Amino acid sequence: MKEIDIESWKRKEHFHFFYRMDYPQYNICMDIDISHFLAYTKQQQLPFYYAMIYAVTDVLNKTEEFRYRIRDGKVVLHNQVHPSFTDMDSDSSDELFKIVTVNHEGNIHAFTHAAREASRYQKSYFDLSKVAGRDDLIYITCIPWISFTHLSHTITLNRNDSVPRISWRKYYQQDDKILLPFSVQVHHALADGIHVGKYVNELQKYLNCLILK
Repeated sequence: MKEIDIESWKRKEHFHFFYRMDYPQYNICMDIDISHFLAYTKQQQLPFYYAMIYAVTDVLNKTEEFRYRIRDGKVVLHNQVHPSFTDMDSDSSDELFKIVTVNHEGNIHAFTHAAREASRYQKSYFDLSKVAGRDDLIYITCIPWISFTHLSHTITLNRNDSVPRISWRKYYQQDDKILLPFSVQVHHALADGIHVGKYVNELQKYLNCLILK
């Protein structure tokens, strides 16, 4: 991790312009094609949700703008960020979710196993001991019961809150493709639409390129 010298940073003007806003977050929603990736997860017997968490985090770590964080008006750049995601036990009778945090380590197989085990053994809904004081995270959630075109997140009106939020919904088939409604929310002082576009395009390439046996 390193601290950014804002005065010599190329985003200096954009940072100061958007940092003064009461609500500097913005959200972009789109469909991504998961036809190939879904086939890959089935072939490899990987749980789709955890595999998707790995994919979005892996690509995000290659996108510098998504690793910036704001701390009391200062900007830091993390070397790596990790997923903190919502999950619900399959046999949950209370219909309440929990938040699980897992380090982004290993390949997709190792990660999905670690994520499944972490979720399985976590009994508390909100285990804050794993996230207290951390901003090297990405918040991920999924609403697999419905498919829609927009999502708003609950958020504290704190202009220092700069953790990206990634979410997706129930996928659906259109012609010969399987599409996943996908949402990206970021802090505008740190990232613009062009950076969201680059991230989504790189994610689509990643989902298309995994090798089927």
